[in-house]
Amino acid sequence: MAPDGRWTIGELAERAGVTVKTVRFYSDRGLLPESGRSAGGHRRYGPEALDRLRLIRSLRGLDLPVPDVGRVLDHEDEALGDVLESVISDRLQVLGPQLAALRWREASLRLLRDCDAGERAERLRLIGAVTVPPSTASMARFWRYWLPPRLPARVVSAFLDQVVPQLPDDPTPTQVWAFARMHALVSGNCSGSVRPQPAVHRPERGYRPAVLYDGLGEAYALASAELRAGRPPRAGEALDGFVSAYAVSRGTRDTPDFRRLLGRQLAADPRIDLYWQLTAELATPPGSPPEPNPGSAHDWLCAALDAGSARHEGTSRHEGTSRHEGTSRLGV
Repeated sequence: MAPDGRWTIGELAERAGVTVKTVRFYSDRGLLPESGRSAGGHRRYGPEALDRLRLIRSLRGLDLPVPDVGRVLDHEDEALGDVLESVISDRLQVLGPQLAALRWREASLRLLRDCDAGERAERLRLIGAVTVPPSTASMARFWRYWLPPRLPARVVSAFLDQVVPQLPDDPTPTQVWAFARMHALVSGNCSGSVRPQPAVHRPERGYRPAVLYDGLGEAYALASAELRAGRPPRAGEALDGFVSAYAVSRGTRDTPDFRRLLGRQLAADPRIDLYWQLTAELATPPGSPPEPNPGSAHDWLCAALDAGSARHEGTSRHEGTSRHEGTSRLGV
């Protein structure tokens, strides 16, 4: 230590456990002010520089950029309050996507490592087409094209919330593979003049698609609750809402005849079952039962509709036979 109680740059570096180059770097950037110079022009630091240097190292150890470290040091007298909190929040926003990307890359590498050699090229091709961290934008684009035109933004947003899956924060290789296949499925060529909605959604006249999709969203949510509870397809609020959505959107009533017609139309519609299968794989944590989605909810509702129609037809046949037998007896 110099006679005036100040340290040379080497002494400060030794006490802090860093190199002279490190001390010089922070000094040159204004983070570690000198307390003066020697007669020969050498840097001198007061005892307070040691605590400041240790704080700088702590902040840099958290990977905070040098400008952010400077912001914190400029407000050190304010007990590192709001400024440090703001800097930490900003840094967490940066680290979040980076960590997500690392987790997806790790799971992708494990997927490629553990698969058969003959599958590796195809898996690598599909995985390589996915950005990291991944985005569900391709799914949203697919469904926006699938939906009828000119739907209210509220209806579109609610529908997308149901059909576009949430991505896991820490995916398994199986989930990475499911997402890669979904991305390939929805990124195919959808060009053409004919929109791909099922025919049952596009009657020629008197069709109000906003009413249909609004009602379907509510029915799918109710059916999902039934699925989570493990209940078999059955009559009830979910099925009534499902049928009502179709009936009201067409300007007609929910009658047994309409239910039979709707059941036949839905059975004839093309389905994108692979999308819903992959959605379930992506959304379901390992070892858990499949998480319901609009596809499985739709299947549950169609099964409930078919079961109800079959019961009604059976009752109608029985009543018709009884009436016929009663008439015969009266005529004898």
